[in-house]
Amino acid sequence: MRIPTAALALCLAAAPALGQPPSGVALFRQTCATCHGLEARGDGPMASILTLAMPDLTLMAARNGGVFPLARVVAAIDGRTELAGHGGPMPVYGFSLRGEGVALTAPDGAEIRTSAEIAAIADWLDSVQR
Repeated sequence: MRIPTAALALCLAAAPALGQPPSGVALFRQTCATCHGLEARGDGPMASILTLAMPDLTLMAARNGGVFPLARVVAAIDGRTELAGHGGPMPVYGFSLRGEGVALTAPDGAEIRTSAEIAAIADWLDSVQR
């Protein structure tokens, strides 16, 4: 079976370049959307059966005086902060999202060390704040 050239070009254009990590939105949707929803609004398919309500992650800055809580977000994703979810800790992604290390700067100037993948998720979450 031959794939039409236009279809192949479209597929190649949509695929991430070799060696580059997926985007923050792609990583969020792969690891977080089951509970938090595709748009991070707390409406994932598992949300209705969890013991705790999933928060609307697009309101984190609004709930934090207008400042995106970067350090808290990174710590929640990588497991430095235990979160109650599923009746126990939220899944820890620091073990599976452990690509190249990066240093971020929190709004207060503190340095936050994490993986590029977790930084990408946090950056995407920051970009969807309402």
